[in-house]
Amino acid sequence: MRYRVLATDYDGTIAHHGVVPDEVVESLKTLKASGRVLLLVTGRELDELKALFPQHILFDLVVAENGALLYDPATLKETRLGDPPPPAFIKELAQRGVQPLSAGRVIVATWEPHQATVLEVIKKFGIERQIIFNKGAVMILPPGINKSKGLEAALDALGYSLHNCVAVGDAENDTALLQSAECAVSVANALPALRKISDWVTPADHGAGVMQLVDRIREDDLLTLDPQLKRHYIPLGDRFDNTPFELSPYGSSIVVAGTSGGGKTTLTAAFMEVLLQHGYQFCMVDPEGDYLEMQGIVAIGDAHQPPSIEALMQLLEQPRQSVIACTLALSMTEKPKFLQQLLVAIHELQQRKSRPHWLLLDEAHHLAPEAADPNTFAMLNTLCNFMAITTRVELLHKPLLERATTVIALGEDPNATLLSFAGITGDAIPPIPGTILQKGEAMVWSRHSGEAPFLVRTMVPGQVLQRHKRKYSTGDMGPDSFIFTGPENKLKLKANNLQSFTELAQGVDDDTWMYHLKRHDFSGWIRNSVNDDALAEQVEKIENAEPDPIRSRAEITKLVQLHYTGPG
Repeated sequence: MRYRVLATDYDGTIAHHGVVPDEVVESLKTLKASGRVLLLVTGRELDELKALFPQHILFDLVVAENGALLYDPATLKETRLGDPPPPAFIKELAQRGVQPLSAGRVIVATWEPHQATVLEVIKKFGIERQIIFNKGAVMILPPGINKSKGLEAALDALGYSLHNCVAVGDAENDTALLQSAECAVSVANALPALRKISDWVTPADHGAGVMQLVDRIREDDLLTLDPQLKRHYIPLGDRFDNTPFELSPYGSSIVVAGTSGGGKTTLTAAFMEVLLQHGYQFCMVDPEGDYLEMQGIVAIGDAHQPPSIEALMQLLEQPRQSVIACTLALSMTEKPKFLQQLLVAIHELQQRKSRPHWLLLDEAHHLAPEAADPNTFAMLNTLCNFMAITTRVELLHKPLLERATTVIALGEDPNATLLSFAGITGDAIPPIPGTILQKGEAMVWSRHSGEAPFLVRTMVPGQVLQRHKRKYSTGDMGPDSFIFTGPENKLKLKANNLQSFTELAQGVDDDTWMYHLKRHDFSGWIRNSVNDDALAEQVEKIENAEPDPIRSRAEITKLVQLHYTGPG
């Protein structure tokens, strides 16, 4: 279930002239009976709403006063999201003839054309207040308070994500509400500006339009609206014709496969960063500790301590928190058992909250190997969004491959990867363009589109990952090592990582050092082999500006130690 929450405005949306028809209330009851949550998001003051609309108790939470107040009909608990204005402020407005005038727990409300007087009084008192307009109504609120703010607070209180919410409204003050929700809907009577930013406009107006929305949610969970939600699609790079390569955040199951060094980790890290930027919650199972230093994610488990399912799920109860489960401490036979237990726990959470939105499986052949009993991973069939990363598709559990909607092949011989995949699943694959992939390129096959596999330039992450840091600082970079040759090519001193580079840098003669410095070999190596553009730019500045071998050597060594190896 993608859309777990319906957030609806009151006046002009479910209500017409302040009254909600009985058939609209019954429609909302059927939606709630389907396991969904109802939020009422209104500009009205709470006491007025309760008197006017006794059926407000149908809603799980009420966001009143245009986002300034949360109210729980079940417990009668009220939560202010802003401070009320000073009583003298309201008194001054009344003395200046601002009528009608009302004050709620936080909001102060009147009507046009009193906004000029309101601004004068705000300036006189020197208080921070904003004015929000709504079809002639003038609402005075603390800065930052609007329906979006109230919606976020309500969802946080209930443990739901904005990405599982559809919002419907009709007027100016619903703009922030609709822009925050995953799916934005306007009723037919909505203002043109609101209809313009909506993913769907109901054919009917007011409550009848909301009933049409309810019917579509119950019918297919708004699946047919997904093509209108391109603003939420996840970018993964660009096609060779410079059009974006992006995937829907819902219903996309990805297999990433290719030889070591082909860019799988780089692509996966970029994908994780995009998920974080867009606010999609994910759980990454990391068997080798490659992603432990990624910012914005909490990691559970390390080389000595296996991850606790209970600790992971406690973190995932928070809608905005993504997690990494590091399984370095688990043996090869324990890793599939861990995944099996995790799938059960995630399924239970998804049944309640429709998240985490993504499950990422690095080195997936260790977690869901080809030889596993099909019943072991029966829960895989319940996953809607996953990314499985592997070296060879034939090593993966077949049901995982069969659920994939997109295959991304990297490294050597991507054609063989796609043909192997099709051979396992029994797919008839369209003609594959023959090519040798360059660094940062991939071959993509969208299985059910009918489109032939195509080439893309993949995104790169902003963060250097733990495995790459470890490899570059103290590992063996192999053919990407730096070779000190000197001006006459008499030397062949190999620095197979950054630490050995700093050590050799101290020992080579000045002529050799300056030969490579003037050729910009150091910055070129760091940019192209270490894949650190930021450090390369800093080193290049030294290459351009510092002619002294002693000072340039010291400065470049210091930079490398600062970024990777620590002081020698």
